Amino acid sequence: MQQERRMYRDLKDELLLTKEQIAARVREMGEEITRDYDGMEGELVLVGILKGAIVFFADLIREIDLPLSMDFMAISSYGSATKSSGVVRILKDLDKDIVGKHVLVVEDIIDSGLTLSFLKDNLLSRGAASLKICTLLDKPERRRVDLHVDYAGFQIPDEFVVGYGLDYAETYRNLPDIGVLRPEVYSK
Repeated sequence: MQQERRMYRDLKDELLLTKEQIAARVREMGEEITRDYDGMEGELVLVGILKGAIVFFADLIREIDLPLSMDFMAISSYGSATKSSGVVRILKDLDKDIVGKHVLVVEDIIDSGLTLSFLKDNLLSRGAASLKICTLLDKPERRRVDLHVDYAGFQIPDEFVVGYGLDYAETYRNLPDIGVLRPEVYSK
């Protein structure tokens, strides 16, 4: 492990995903999205979910070889907890109208699915021509609602992960890899 970074000390010994594995998968996802939306009539809008998805979002849009626009939303169902409360709040809404546009929601991680299920219904009610969901990490064993994920980078075990935009208490987002946070760090 890369012990030169202080924050790696708070992770379990082995990284879950290296920056090289992430980069390769993001490239593949960009190619898949390009194929799926190529030739489609109408504007493609990627909606990044702040703050966790920002690193993934920035890398992903550079791998999509199509005209697109982007917007951002901030949604919370966690607060400062490590598990979702189930209550979804929109903290920052879209800046643009999405009527008649093809919307691709880009999320960092999906576990219970409650937040994305709420968001999907909300955005479709605004008149989007289509809506798909793209996530870097998927924890299907934690799913509490039926939610179809169109593009998933990696399925991961039910562990508390940080890095590559994912955080604990607003820390660890800047790690280039993804690792499992040691429980003693977040159970203090």
